[in-house]
Parts: sequence; structure tokens; C-alpha cells
Amino acid sequence: MKTMNTPSITRPQPRPGVLDIAPYVPGKSKATGGARLYKLSSNETPLGASPQARAAYAEVGDKLELYPDGSASALRAAIGDVYGLNPDRIICGAGSDEILSLVSNAYLAPGDEAIYSEHGFLVYEIAIRAAGATPVVAPERNLTTDVDAILARVTGRTKMVYLANPNNPTGTYLPFEEVRRLHAGLPPHVVLVLDAAYAEYVRRNDYEAGMELAATTENVFMTRTFSKIYGLANLRLGWGFGPAHMIDALNRIRGPFNVSGPAIAAGVAAVKDRAFVEAAVGHNDTWLPWVTTELEKLGLAVTPSVGNFVLMHFPDTDGKRAADADAFLSARGCVLRLVANYGLPNALRMSIGSEEANRAVVAALAEFLNS
Repeated sequence: MKTMNTPSITRPQPRPGVLDIAPYVPGKSKATGGARLYKLSSNETPLGASPQARAAYAEVGDKLELYPDGSASALRAAIGDVYGLNPDRIICGAGSDEILSLVSNAYLAPGDEAIYSEHGFLVYEIAIRAAGATPVVAPERNLTTDVDAILARVTGRTKMVYLANPNNPTGTYLPFEEVRRLHAGLPPHVVLVLDAAYAEYVRRNDYEAGMELAATTENVFMTRTFSKIYGLANLRLGWGFGPAHMIDALNRIRGPFNVSGPAIAAGVAAVKDRAFVEAAVGHNDTWLPWVTTELEKLGLAVTPSVGNFVLMHFPDTDGKRAADADAFLSARGCVLRLVANYGLPNALRMSIGSEEANRAVVAALAEFLNS
């Protein structure tokens, strides 16, 4: 019964904190002009998906009335076989985004804190706030995660640390000794989430995705995706690997059929097609340094990247800033990613595309900077 002092509520209200979440804004898909569209805003692979994955996807087309395998057992087995992991310690989801949210929902509560780096993936803050916890941002050093800054922000309320390695949108990474140092500095009840969405692209001797740490500790969890090098972004498919007790907790709260049958079939074929993966790596090995060098020749600062994208920085000059460049490029069919919402207002992120797309962007930027 409404009392005299109770305000009138005319519609359902979300719980406190939900409306404080800034919605995730994906990369643009359309240009404002140009004879062709070069979409380099979402770190998609220019090679498309494996022909074997496309064939496996098509084969499921006459079984759409059937529920998929709720445990994605064939996909977990295929991942385990390729990477030498116990399938029972693997969980699959609708992109690594869902896995990241499941971890937050399972281990964070109101009053808890979770830490991520200054220019870390935007989904971390969304997942933290959605669980009712408080995000804590650790400053970076030279656009790279700073282990000491993270450890300095650990309190009695800290329950989770997110580490994107490599990081998006900067493209920088932590050598694995630094990851181990971070883990060693965390209390045993704090979950260290290693987001290795771009691991397949990294060609550094001091890098590891985190499988061994997740396999041998009780509080490290690694996430991976099929959206990048495997070219299955449209199917929304990801996976996580961690201690058995964490997998058990996540399976208790995930949807019973959270991965579709076509996604499972395509994922099995994609992860087994190692020749396709190596071709994608080879393409990136050729064009990542080429794009970096060409952008630097134009006078742009480029953050060294180990992923399939580069972060370029523009001069703080009227008419030459990142937003100006973005509008100029879009009018010529080249769609890149503004990253002001990552705290980088004067930078653009460019995915490594096809040869034609890469050359088109460099040519357009040369025209823009010289105009």
C-alpha cells in the first residue's frame, strides 16, 4: 500500500547501477562515400572463414528444428585435441564476451571490486557493473598494462583482475614473466582473467596465452574467441579454460543451449583447419609491418602492435585530428575505429585488411595529411 511519503512509481525500475553502464558501441559498418567499402573497424580477418568451417555450417542447415548439444562436447573435444587441454575444463559460449560476463556474474557481487587497465576492453567495465561490483582502473605505462599499478590497487574488496593480452585497442602485450609476476602478487581468492582474443597472431618468444597458468593454478581463467583469426564473428563463438571448480560454477549459471548447432559445427572444423590459421597468420605477418611502416612514413605515430590491428595517433592540429581523419576516410569508403571511448580521443584503430584495403587506407591518409 502506498503511503503519503512514498513516491509514485509508474513503471519497472532496473536495479541500482544498471543505468550507469555505458552501452557498448561496435565499430561502424558503413561509409559515407567511396566506390568500395573497406571495413577495418572491428578487427575482422580479411581471409573470411575456413572453407571447411563454411561447409560444416551449411550441413547443419537441414536440422534447424533440433536443439544443439547443450554441452558443446564436440567443440570442447576439438579444442582440447588441438591445444592439448582437458575438455572437461573448457566452457563454450556466445563469443568470449559471454564467457567474460559469466565469470563476472559467478564471482562478483555488490561491494566487490574488479581491476582492469586504463585502455582495456570496454566489455570489462560492462561485465563488472552488470554484476553490481565496482570497476577500478589501473593506469598504463606507454599504452601498456602496468603490473605494479594493478597490484597497487588491490584491496580487501578486490575479487577479480582482467588482463587483455594482447590488449585491444592498443595492440601492446605483457611478456609472460610479467603475467606470472602479476599472478604471484594477487591473493589466492582473486580471479585473474586472461583475455587472449588475439593470441594466435602474436609472434614473440616471451609471450604465452595463459594455458599453462590456467592449467596449474586455482584462480586463473583464460578466454579465447573464434571471432578473429577463425573468421566466425557472425556466429558468436568463444571459449574459456580454467580450474575444474570454476568451470563447474560457470556451467551452473550459463544458458543450457548458449551455443548454436551451426556455431558448434563450424567451430569444430575451424579449429582443426590449421593450414587456414597459418595462412591468416602469414597474411598478418606480411601486412602488419607494412601498414605500420607506411603510416610512420606519413608522420603518424603508431603504437607497436602484436595483434591484427594498429593504433595510429594524429597531430593535435585543427583539421588534422583523428575525428577529421575518420570523416575524410569514411567519405572514401574506408571505415576505421574512433577510440575516444577508450580514453584515446586523438587516435584511430585500423584492422589489418586485404592488400587492396590496406593500400586504400594509406593512400587516403596521405591525401588527408597533405591536403
